[in-house]
Amino acid sequence: MKVVFFGSPALALPSLNALLSAGHEVKLVVTQPDKPAGRGKKLTPPPVKIFALEHGLEVIQPEKIRKDEEALEKIKKAGPEVNVVVAYGQIIPASIIYYPRYKSLNVHFSLLPKYRGAAPVAWAILNGDRFTGVTIMQLNEKMDEGPILAREMVEILPRENTQELETRLSYLGAELLIKTLNQIDSLTPVEQDHSQATYAPKITKEQGKIDWSEPAEVIDRKVRAFYPWPGAYTFLNGLRLEILSGQVLPGLMPEARPGEIVRVDKAGLYVRCGGGNLYLIEKIKPEGKKEMTAYAFSLGNKISTGAFFNF
Repeated sequence: MKVVFFGSPALALPSLNALLSAGHEVKLVVTQPDKPAGRGKKLTPPPVKIFALEHGLEVIQPEKIRKDEEALEKIKKAGPEVNVVVAYGQIIPASIIYYPRYKSLNVHFSLLPKYRGAAPVAWAILNGDRFTGVTIMQLNEKMDEGPILAREMVEILPRENTQELETRLSYLGAELLIKTLNQIDSLTPVEQDHSQATYAPKITKEQGKIDWSEPAEVIDRKVRAFYPWPGAYTFLNGLRLEILSGQVLPGLMPEARPGEIVRVDKAGLYVRCGGGNLYLIEKIKPEGKKEMTAYAFSLGNKISTGAFFNF
């Protein structure tokens, strides 16, 4: 099948690779423009562009695809039978959505209609969901509201963070995409129940700040949901610390105050949270430095019991 592929981050690569491996003709790849990255703000291409060029695929990078007539003409010239969209990052206009014979399919990383929007995986972890999944849907002109062609559910693992879960879902989504394309003539699109819709808006940097008066379970979900971006962070002696990993510990310590370090050992820093339960910080990244174990940080900065995290 002739395909025009829309995608930008590494999350989209398994689907693009699966299309090529299954023998589909990817006639054109549409991705975001190169963007400044790193300390030097060097222009950096999206992972999908790098992959596409390595595989000899034609690539275009419209600034605003809704207003780019040249992009529309290149898509028409490619003659797609279907458009495939995976984490592209722009709103696609109707002139492109409905152009191919099979219109446009989207690989979305939630069980629609739950978690429509930009950050479905992070919100699933943040809300403490036990299950999530992948949906293959037909695009329409509204956000994640199109008819569903296929869905597959998976369990969220107890210590899984957003990066790990997104990676797992990206491969599951690629498999489900190929199955859907193979069966597309026999599938009946199912309209979503819009009354059951929930939303997963973009995460902000401010949401990453830890409030130690919250229960340890809530703090743990933030740490996992906000990895790798924007990161769950706290402050100790004026230093910003990003918490990379940790875990909730059983038992209570009512005599300590929220944010207080009650124990330090090779496992890490034990912090009293709201309700009296404990959260063990295992790995951290001090501002401007590389990641390290919390224990190594405690040795280098002479952190001992009784110290407080600010919140």
